[in-house]
Amino acid sequence: MLAWTVYITFLGVLVLMLLPNGNAAAARKVALTTALTGLLVALVGFFNFEKGEILTVTKAKWIPALGLEYHLAVDGISLTLVMLTGLAAVGGILFSWNIEHRAKEFFAFYLALIGGVYGVFLSFDLFLLFVFYEIAIVPKYFLIAIWGSTRKEYGAMKLALYSFIGSAMVLIGLIAAYVVSGGHTMNLLELAQYPFPHSFQMWAFPLVFVGFAILAGMWPFHTWAPTGHVAAPTAASMLLAGVVMKLGAYGCLRVAMTLFPEGLEHWKMWIAGLAVIGIVYGALVALVQKDFKFVVGYSSVSHMGFVMLGLATLNTIGLSGAVLQMFSHGIIAGLLFAVVGRMVYERTHTREFATLEGMNLVKAMPFAAVTFVIAGAASMGLPGFSGFIAELQVIIGAWQAFPTLAVITGVGIVIGVAYTLRAMQKSFFGESLTANNSHSDEEHLHEEQEDGGSISVPERIGAVLLIGVSLLVGLYPRILLDVITPSLNSPLFDWVKKGGGQ
Repeated sequence: MLAWTVYITFLGVLVLMLLPNGNAAAARKVALTTALTGLLVALVGFFNFEKGEILTVTKAKWIPALGLEYHLAVDGISLTLVMLTGLAAVGGILFSWNIEHRAKEFFAFYLALIGGVYGVFLSFDLFLLFVFYEIAIVPKYFLIAIWGSTRKEYGAMKLALYSFIGSAMVLIGLIAAYVVSGGHTMNLLELAQYPFPHSFQMWAFPLVFVGFAILAGMWPFHTWAPTGHVAAPTAASMLLAGVVMKLGAYGCLRVAMTLFPEGLEHWKMWIAGLAVIGIVYGALVALVQKDFKFVVGYSSVSHMGFVMLGLATLNTIGLSGAVLQMFSHGIIAGLLFAVVGRMVYERTHTREFATLEGMNLVKAMPFAAVTFVIAGAASMGLPGFSGFIAELQVIIGAWQAFPTLAVITGVGIVIGVAYTLRAMQKSFFGESLTANNSHSDEEHLHEEQEDGGSISVPERIGAVLLIGVSLLVGLYPRILLDVITPSLNSPLFDWVKKGGGQ
């Protein structure tokens, strides 16, 4: 049944393209119906899933001469990320309800990206996974280049170039693994059992891992991320942070770490070190930003560092924390970008703290202020939200594997609290305009606050949805951990047991 998340989403693309031009309302309704249906299918699959198993969704010969199959399957890890994709898709559409310019094309590209993401998370044939991976990359460029802002062509091109360089590295590694294993199959379950030579793993692992890690925003390959986030329209920013960066982290775990365990063991310290640098560096740069959206962009780099650190621990608690952090960051970062991009920027027409400080937005936009405070608390890792348990597990796993790096990671968390509070104060709780302000400034501010009206119903629904999910997982993390952790005991993760991971 989960295969229908892919089929329904691409069917939605086809329906959108058949709509007449200029009917933005119909395009929005088709997109939302498609996304909600995909989420419903994901929910049904989630609650009917047998914990610990690898469930084949569909399997058929695709290119028999090369041993390639159309093989979709799911375990607890991929199922968690399928759920995240459904939630991110619905949230992004709700926060794009104002799109009027070429609306049907916008939502067609949007759903094509979502369909590609669903396909990646469900593919257990690595060539099929790569095809869906590329399908997800192409729409990103057009979403940013056509509907973006702030050097949108540059941001779109930079993101596309980084993505394709990473894809080329991954493809070379996959072809090499296919040839070395005998050239009979690209089935993940079979290749995971093949004893690749140690010398081969020493270079194949970093090639494939880094190729995927580029899209995960791992330092020092992260520079596309803040630029792309800032240039992207709100929904695209939500997808970039919510699910696209997760494609990279998922590829690192599902492909590179699964196929090349000896290479993983050799390079794990390097991965952990780069992850911690990313955590601290991203937090420090976010702390000094003057642009609201850049703060959230560098925050994503920092928080994705927790994912990469959790993967490097090679123990069950760290790995489960990494997967949970993928889900949690997707929800929280999506909400943060929604507040900054849709609620604030599209009404005030500025993201500069120097200007926002004088607008007294806590009174002008109380719903946006409350939403950002809640999202900021979740981002800081406040107990009760999903980020707390995810980061806690990663740190415990890191303490078992790399005690010194775990301590340095704590510094990154403290800086994270500082940049979040600073952004909160400067954007919503700055000093209001004083009597010394010119009449024209006051009139301009009044116009900006009225432009776009109050926070719309779709935006309120989207905010409540994302906040509710983060609270649900934060208060009852077993809802996901009981699905994620058993999957780490499957044959695909034998290297965890061999490494003594607990």
